[in-house]
Amino acid sequence: MKRIGFLSFGHWGPGEGSRTRTARDALLQGIELAVAAEELGVDGAYFRVHHFARQQASPFPLLAAVAARTSRIEMGTGVIDMRYENPLYMAEEAAATDLISGGRLQLGISRGSPEPARDGAAAFGHVPADGETDADMARRHTAVFRRAISGAGMAEAEPRYAGGGSGLLPVQPHSAGLGGRIWWGAGSRATAVWTAEQGMNLMSSTLLTEDTGVPFDQLQAEQISMFRQAWADAGHPHEPRVSVSRSVLPIVDDEDRRHFGLSALREKRDQVGVIDGLVARFGRSFVGAPDAIAGELAADAAVQAADTLLLTVPNQLGVDFNAKLLGTVVRHIAPAIGWAPQPAS
Repeated sequence: MKRIGFLSFGHWGPGEGSRTRTARDALLQGIELAVAAEELGVDGAYFRVHHFARQQASPFPLLAAVAARTSRIEMGTGVIDMRYENPLYMAEEAAATDLISGGRLQLGISRGSPEPARDGAAAFGHVPADGETDADMARRHTAVFRRAISGAGMAEAEPRYAGGGSGLLPVQPHSAGLGGRIWWGAGSRATAVWTAEQGMNLMSSTLLTEDTGVPFDQLQAEQISMFRQAWADAGHPHEPRVSVSRSVLPIVDDEDRRHFGLSALREKRDQVGVIDGLVARFGRSFVGAPDAIAGELAADAAVQAADTLLLTVPNQLGVDFNAKLLGTVVRHIAPAIGWAPQPAS
């Protein structure tokens, strides 16, 4: 395990016990948690993206603010739903954010998950072409986005305003190296193989949209193995990165026990359900004493197969609580799975 980061879903609302009551709270607390995480030695600050919901929606202002307040930590998404995106505008925003960060942006993208709006992408002006599915449209948007961030020409020059030039103009700004830091959120083994063939890093979450009857970590480890084999078969010249997400909730005091004591009893096993009409296997939560969690994660086949672990945090409990949680992980759990702080550059 080379890197550990947090993944915030950016929830906000006036519910009982919430310390993140407004959208402003969610944004500012996301920045402050990233700063606190960097001070603890955590490697990454990642944010989930949802639309038409009380969650983080437009990630680039938040990521740019994190970049401006930090110097070492990676910042990224997990994931941006590409059905909703204008690929060229996204390429401009991503490159600008990466330049502000000094090359620390890690963008997780995918077809996305179910959203509250019935046809949310259409409301944003994006409708599948004839014969396309939503997933096809997301992959088409992704192909255009990746071409744009590579520096390729995307629009015909107008000689009257391009100094007499002609040909195709690239979007600006351009950030060299960003193309190698794009991740695809894959929910199945077949999608992981496609991800490798496309030359993107693999991001695998706490659910898979398939179930073979084996424990979640074993199924996810098989997904990772198939990704790595497909990557090797494709002959890409560099090593890919692989991340997995886990819900890790150590209990060290009465405050933790009050929040998560019941979770320790009911969320210790995988769950099988249906999402988007597909049978899906959901990974368990890791709740309890830090030493017990350390042993469980050390035995998790997918955690051992990945190089990056993203910890989903209960962001509505506020910055101080989540910084305490991350500190417990860094000191008492992460070393047991082979993690050590990155050396100062």
